[in-house]
Amino acid sequence: MLYRPLPNNRSKNLSYDYIAHLAAYSDGVLYVLAALLLLALAVMIDRFWSLRMAIMRGNRLIRSTADHGALSRNDLEKLLRRAGSLPEAVLLDTAIRYIDVAYGEALANRLDESIMLVAPQLDKRLWVLDTVVTLAPLLGLFGTIIGMFHAFSVLAQPGHAPADVTAGVADALLATAFGIFIAMLGLAAFNALNNQVRLVLHQLDSLKMMIINRTDGVSPVAGREAAMPRAMEMARA
Repeated sequence: MLYRPLPNNRSKNLSYDYIAHLAAYSDGVLYVLAALLLLALAVMIDRFWSLRMAIMRGNRLIRSTADHGALSRNDLEKLLRRAGSLPEAVLLDTAIRYIDVAYGEALANRLDESIMLVAPQLDKRLWVLDTVVTLAPLLGLFGTIIGMFHAFSVLAQPGHAPADVTAGVADALLATAFGIFIAMLGLAAFNALNNQVRLVLHQLDSLKMMIINRTDGVSPVAGREAAMPRAMEMARA
């Protein structure tokens, strides 16, 4: 099928007919690019909102933890209730479960395990933005190539005008421009979201160190076990 560019007086009007003409000129590639844009925007809004709230509430939780000179089981349980669905809740729950059976490096390793388990949840769906950043310019270039075929096919028609070819080339280039725009928007959002993920991971590391320091690294059970040999030696003496 041969496509003839719209007249100049209509090509400058961003009407539905002109948009449909551009989409047809790229054989529907512009529709795919529009779908990619909507998908990228949905991921951006979802992850920006979730991570922003996690950072703000996490900062308040860390400040509250820093106000404690020492952390008992009751203190940890109060902080856990305050954490709610924050990523820090996994860390606090681990500390509560192992504070009486692990201490020092052992407790730190348990907390590191919790961070490793919760980390993949922080950057979920960011692969979508990474894919869009790579795919959008390629699709735009593909749409432009198809549009160029349609533009130069006008030369085969009798009575063609040179303006028809140049107008068709201009219409075809819009697909590449649209693809590059989507890629730039996605790249900026991807880098910003990665920075927010880094901030949440830093909060988790900070909370881990606060738990270790404020539990003194030694559990009550471990302290009693360490004192038993000394008591037995004093009894023999």
